[in-house]
Parts: sequence; structure tokens; C-alpha cells
Amino acid sequence: MVGDGVNDAPALTQADIGIAIGAGTDVAIESAGIVLASSDPRGVSKIVTLSKRTYSKMIQNLVWATGYNVLAIPLAAGVTASLGFVLSPALGAVLMSLSTIIVAINAQFLRRIRL
Repeated sequence: MVGDGVNDAPALTQADIGIAIGAGTDVAIESAGIVLASSDPRGVSKIVTLSKRTYSKMIQNLVWATGYNVLAIPLAAGVTASLGFVLSPALGAVLMSLSTIIVAINAQFLRRIRL
């Protein structure tokens, strides 16, 4: 829901996502979850684009973290010890930190989006 007036406030409150136009009334601005700084309604499409890209990035990071943990947890638990490979706690900590860094770097790519 996008609104800017007093009559929009109840709908902005009830909407899954309420977007108030920056030049709107204080009641509408307080009722919305997102406030556009400018009065340009094209900002709504930018919000939608950014939210879709953010969701996509979130899925990428979840897939990476799940894949990493599916492989790393059995290694850390010693599943491959009978094959002669034991993951030391220090190496496990480094790999976990590396996984976190990869997720953080991937999330930073959202800053490159041209809206």
C-alpha cells in the first residue's frame, strides 16, 4: 500500500508493506513501514527492485551456508577420521570464519545495484 494522507494511515498500518510518500502527512509517515524521502512515486519501483534483489541475495547466502555446513559439520565430527582425515579445531574455526566472510562479501554486492 502506498499513501500520503490521513485517510491512508489505517491501510498503511494494516498492509503487509506500507509505503508513505515523504511529503505526506505525519500520520501516514508514522503508520508506514517504509518512508520515501522524496515525493517521487518512482521510488516505489526502486523499493520493489531492491527488495527482490535482497531476497535473491538472502537465498544465495542460505544455499552457501547450508552447503558449507552439510560438508563441514561431518568433517568436524570426525566422520572422515577412518580415512585418515581429521579436521583440527583451529582449521575448523578458520573455515567457519571464511564462510562468514564469504556471506558478508556476497551481501555487500547489494551496494552495487543501480536503481
